Amino acid sequence: MAPSLPDRVRHFGLPPDGLVVAVSGGPDSVALTRAVVAAREPGSPVVLAHLNHQLRGAESDGDEAFVVALGASLGVSLVTHRLDIAALVRKQGGNLEAVARRERYRWLAEVTRGHALAHVATGHTASDQAETVLHRLLRGTGIDGLRGIAARREIGPGVTLIRPFLSVTREEVVAYLAELGQVARHDASNDDDTLTRNRIRHELLPLLQRHYNPRIAETLARLAAQADEVSVAEESLAAGLLRGAELPRAGAMVVLSIGILRNAPRRLIRGAFRLLWKREGWPRDAMGFAEYERLADLVMSDGGAHDMPGGVHVRRRGVVLQVSSRLSGS
Repeated sequence: MAPSLPDRVRHFGLPPDGLVVAVSGGPDSVALTRAVVAAREPGSPVVLAHLNHQLRGAESDGDEAFVVALGASLGVSLVTHRLDIAALVRKQGGNLEAVARRERYRWLAEVTRGHALAHVATGHTASDQAETVLHRLLRGTGIDGLRGIAARREIGPGVTLIRPFLSVTREEVVAYLAELGQVARHDASNDDDTLTRNRIRHELLPLLQRHYNPRIAETLARLAAQADEVSVAEESLAAGLLRGAELPRAGAMVVLSIGILRNAPRRLIRGAFRLLWKREGWPRDAMGFAEYERLADLVMSDGGAHDMPGGVHVRRRGVVLQVSSRLSGS
């Protein structure tokens, strides 16, 4: 018999000092809540956190009311908050989904710190992982993109996001809720098949499961875990290359040694630039394989310059590469 979902959560490892659980009201987060409450050590606090994005009117309010009732039925603490994401996007610009995700994690980090805790859990599953990997494959990702959704990552000072359900499929979630007689909310936006992610969920994954591999979700989740192992090792090598190549800054300008960089494999040169972009906080959304490959070409050339997405300028000058951001003044 397969381990129960509370057993799977115990095996993943819950922080003994307690945690926050992000609850949308959907099946995955509700199942995670029930599993965490069942798996926690006696006296270990669990705080439910629900952010109402106010994107679906009465449905969003219904989700909030459902989570409030869930928390009361389980006897655990609950924090809710309302944020008009659409108004925020109109004011600041940006992609609606990206802004909602950014604000959600910012708020979750605040809630976690406010309760003197260090961990917050979300209900991402192996099925979510499979969808993420397929989505990135279709868009032309490299090894780093195959890592998919991280099992653990820092989302703010002293706050770690954990995903105990990354080995759990959506079918297992549904079976667990049925076993408990636990209802959950349905987000109608997940039915919109004009969105690529939803078509992957409703069409591509079921097709692969029926006709090619009935365990495709677990297979892709395993691939993501293996890609993560490789990427961690590669990132360590790329970080060493960046440290070795970096010279004293010229004001706010980053200066890199061409001689050090060009003696490294191209994959590590690309990796060093990825780490540099991340460290400096330069825009990375439009930086893909082709853009980092252009930078590697510049390292190997005898001269030249590139204007990169987001206002970053890179120039080869003698034995050094100068990298600066016009937008930030660096």
